[in-house]
Amino acid sequence: AEVLPTLLNPLRRKLGRVYADGAYDSKASHQLISRKGATACIPPRKNAGLWEKGHPRNEAVLVMRKVGLAHWKKISGYHRRSLAETAMYRFKQLLAGRISLRNYNGQVGEVMAYVSA
Repeated sequence: AEVLPTLLNPLRRKLGRVYADGAYDSKASHQLISRKGATACIPPRKNAGLWEKGHPRNEAVLVMRKVGLAHWKKISGYHRRSLAETAMYRFKQLLAGRISLRNYNGQVGEVMAYVSA
């Protein structure tokens, strides 16, 4: 969760929704995403408690308690995160040996440059 500000703060475009894994299920992450004008789509941790009344995360906690994680992923659109990660993996495989940068943001930039070319 500590890396989230590094990923989001440089972005200048409007964000609609931010998908992240359960490691980002913290108040700090949710607050940052909200300040960026976006909606967080983060699975609550196992045995997650409710936050202050009216917090959007509470709905995810209640839905997961009632129908489980797999169903929550489907109805929340969380599966899009998996699709994005799979696409990045495929690009990396296609460009094996051509991606030189080690950090994720740099790799995304390199892949975008190759796709644009």
